[in-house]
Amino acid sequence: MAASALPQPAAPDAQPSHGHSSNGHPLRRLLRYSQPHRRQIWLASSYSVLNQLFDLAPPYLIGIVIDIVVQQQDSAIAQWGAGLANLLANLLGNPPLGLGENLTSVPAQLAFMSLVTLLVWGGESLFQYLYDLQWRNLAQTIQHELRLDGYSHLQAMEMSFFEERSSGELLSVLNDDINQLERFLDSGANQLIQFATTVLTISISLLIVAPGIAWMAMLPSPFILIGSLLYQKRLAPRYSQVRQRAGLINSRLANNISGVATIKSYTAEAYELDRVGIESEAYRQSNRRAIALSAAFVPLIRFVILVGFIATLFFGGLAAAAGTLSAGKFSFMVVVIQRLLWPFTRLGQTMDQYQRAMASISRVMALLDSPIAIPTGQRSIVAKQSAGAVSFDHVSFAYRDRRNALTNLSLEIPAGQTIGIVGATGSGKSTLVKLLLRFYEVSSGRILLDGIDIRDLNLGDLRRCTGWVSQDVFLFHGSVAENIAYGSFEASRAEIIQAGKQAEAHEFIERLPQGYDTVVGERGQKLSGGQRQRLAIARAILKDPPILILDEATSAVDNETEAAIQRSLEVITQGRTTIAIAHRLSTIRHAHRIYVLDQGELAEQGTHEQLLSQDGIYAKLWRVQSGIRDRIG
Repeated sequence: MAASALPQPAAPDAQPSHGHSSNGHPLRRLLRYSQPHRRQIWLASSYSVLNQLFDLAPPYLIGIVIDIVVQQQDSAIAQWGAGLANLLANLLGNPPLGLGENLTSVPAQLAFMSLVTLLVWGGESLFQYLYDLQWRNLAQTIQHELRLDGYSHLQAMEMSFFEERSSGELLSVLNDDINQLERFLDSGANQLIQFATTVLTISISLLIVAPGIAWMAMLPSPFILIGSLLYQKRLAPRYSQVRQRAGLINSRLANNISGVATIKSYTAEAYELDRVGIESEAYRQSNRRAIALSAAFVPLIRFVILVGFIATLFFGGLAAAAGTLSAGKFSFMVVVIQRLLWPFTRLGQTMDQYQRAMASISRVMALLDSPIAIPTGQRSIVAKQSAGAVSFDHVSFAYRDRRNALTNLSLEIPAGQTIGIVGATGSGKSTLVKLLLRFYEVSSGRILLDGIDIRDLNLGDLRRCTGWVSQDVFLFHGSVAENIAYGSFEASRAEIIQAGKQAEAHEFIERLPQGYDTVVGERGQKLSGGQRQRLAIARAILKDPPILILDEATSAVDNETEAAIQRSLEVITQGRTTIAIAHRLSTIRHAHRIYVLDQGELAEQGTHEQLLSQDGIYAKLWRVQSGIRDRIG
């Protein structure tokens, strides 16, 4: 049975599927990112415009109906009907069913307007359904693609990138910020388009119907619009701070949940609650500052709107009373001016949502813009065909803002041999492995695999050549079988069990409640350290790489477990290049060659016996560990 429940990661050299640029306003960058969906964006925008046009029709219809009731046979509809009748008579000689002439009667005009009203309401409902469908599906599609592109780019980043950022902050970008963008696309984009449609349509209509009064009615509009833009400019930095605070509190919560055992063991619950409270309060205060400004927007706008409405009511009423403006047109103006001005009150809410989305898209794009410091090479190598010979050629390396971890280091790891790496804590042992896997890039020198500089190799191919068993074993939330088959996703059940047997893990796995189907919990917390270690070895066995890396693989296990692991290692290291980083020297005493590191430099090398005879660092370490064992015995 193939293990497939755990997520299958993208290849190390995978790149995001959409192009993006580090320059420009967040909205322009979002539009560039969304170019593959141009057709859907145009459709959704068109449906939004058509829906709003139909939604704005009732005030026009009300004005026409009032004119029909007041003017009757002299109404615009009656005149239009008479003109239509004459046109049809000229074209056809005898219009069918008296079409056109019948519109001169009041009942016919009202029946006609009822039919138009039915069509208008039907059109409004249809296009509301269509724009809702398009915008919501577009929002789901873009947030899905953006999250995948963000995560894919994140996986391609070097290890130092993660060391300088908290997991909570990165989760905040991939979840909260992308969800914020989704909410804007869900409704905010449609609201902005419909607002623009409303302003343009009503402004043109007012200028046509009553140009002498329209300018007074529309006078507040530019002031409201300019004020809105200035207002939102002040809001933007406040919402940017809100998003930053959200990232910090997410980071704190993620860190505390991961370390809950330490918190409990040191009875630090109250202390951590206070720290979460401080971060949460900072988030609350930054939100309050943004809310204090955004909440004042609508009340201020209402007073400006009132000026336009009163001007329409007063001067339009005078014109209607004087007979220079029909009752229908006056009614239309009174109703439609509200349709023009009141959307400005909602503009504040829409712009509020817009600014939140722009702050979020800036953070998401900043993630996508992060340069990949360790690019993949172009040369391919097949793991099954690799001999596994490794060479460190005058390699130097320093972690950021720290002294050299390795200095001018040269050593050979012949194909098929077991090599031991020993040294005090901080001597650079684990750094060797991280450089070989290209988790970090060498500062100078080069590392060769089968005579090829690993910087020239495809990253995925390079890492498929290695099986890494680290001291800190990471197991995913899933079954035992899924964790053994991680990275070898097509493995059969029989192959998984065989790997478990070779790793001396089969016996304890069979004693678990559901055997190989037992769920191990997040990070394998339901298993002991030794059990996790053996599952990691089984995972490496199943991968069957030409190079096996054992990074202090037995440092945290008891003597019985160590003996079991050693038995399995004696089998699986045969004919395979093995790099064993060891704290317990007994685990590498039979290695073909042992390298002793001291402060990042090669201090000694040789077999176990040769190093003992040199009476140097290795010999002192051996005497200390042997003496401890003798006293315990």
